[in-house]
Amino acid sequence: MPTASITHAISEAVTGAVGDHGVYAVFLLMLVDAVLPAASELVMVYAGALAAGAFAGSVVVFGVDVGKGVDAYVTMVLSGTLGYTVGSILGWAVGLYGGRAFAERHGRLLHLSRDKLGKADRWFARWGDWAVFIGRITPLARSFIAIPAGFLEARLLRYTVLTFLGSTLWCIAFAAAGYALGTRWEEFHDSFRYVDYAVGALILAAIVWLVARRRGGRLGRRASDPAR
Repeated sequence: MPTASITHAISEAVTGAVGDHGVYAVFLLMLVDAVLPAASELVMVYAGALAAGAFAGSVVVFGVDVGKGVDAYVTMVLSGTLGYTVGSILGWAVGLYGGRAFAERHGRLLHLSRDKLGKADRWFARWGDWAVFIGRITPLARSFIAIPAGFLEARLLRYTVLTFLGSTLWCIAFAAAGYALGTRWEEFHDSFRYVDYAVGALILAAIVWLVARRRGGRLGRRASDPAR
């Protein structure tokens, strides 16, 4: 099947699930995306558009009709964030109790190639615990952070807090894009594949700026203190 057809099929399946099952689909799809790629960007953009009233129906959670508008938007963001956080904890547990050997043995099933495991090692070696937060807002790293965090023994509380913060920012941003687009969803849908690259470029620029500033601060301190 051509790549375009596969992408279209995945897109239709994701938007169909969110359209039919609302917050529950958002929660479950984001839970899966914490470990396996499940188009989280598309899920949250569509959730935002749904909250804005771009499609028929309203947001309902536990039998309560939230309706449309800001309350619906907040509900969708919370659903996505909580789903992703729960999925991340499950992935962490798989890594912790299964170990690296499990990840390597079942890497193909878990979408964790040796190359990705190597990247995860370098990611954590460079950034420490903050690798979790940075990974959660980086498109190409989001879905292979959880299991390595487990077998690299990231501390659960700090891991959960950083995951929650990172996924909250992610969900807010993409749901806001969908909310702002509203009925122009289809226009965005056609060019959606470019969004990951744009977000990735912005985050990379921010990381480079932070590293440069940190190094500049160190050089400044050394220059002012010759004894160091």
